[in-house]
Amino acid sequence: MEVKAITRYVRISPLKVRLVMDVVRGMPVDRALSTLQYMPQKAAREVFRTIKSAAANAENNFDLDPSDLVVKTIYADQGPVLKRFMPRARGMANSIRKPTTHITVIVDDGEIY
Repeated sequence: MEVKAITRYVRISPLKVRLVMDVVRGMPVDRALSTLQYMPQKAAREVFRTIKSAAANAENNFDLDPSDLVVKTIYADQGPVLKRFMPRARGMANSIRKPTTHITVIVDDGEIY
C-alpha cells in the first residue's frame, strides 16, 4: 500500500532538494533516514522530516510496519517564488528571487491491496 506525505513552501530551491532526493530514492525508510541524518545539506533536514512523516502516516493510519517500508517515489515541485528588490547604484534596482519547494514522498510496503 502506498502512503504519501507532502511538505509545502520549503524555502530552498527545488534543484538543491533534488540533489539530496536522488541519494535516497528507492532505499528502505530506516536506511534513508540514517543516511539523511548525516548529510550536511539544508535540504536533507526537510527531506528527512517528510520521509519520517510518511512513515508515521503509514504506521498510524494504515497499521503498516515502518521497518518494511521503502521510499518508492520522491520528487520536488517548484512552489511560488518570492520576488524582492535590492537597491543598486544610480537609482536602479536588481530583482532577487527566493524560490520555494513542495516535497512529496510516497512510501510503499510492497503489498498489493
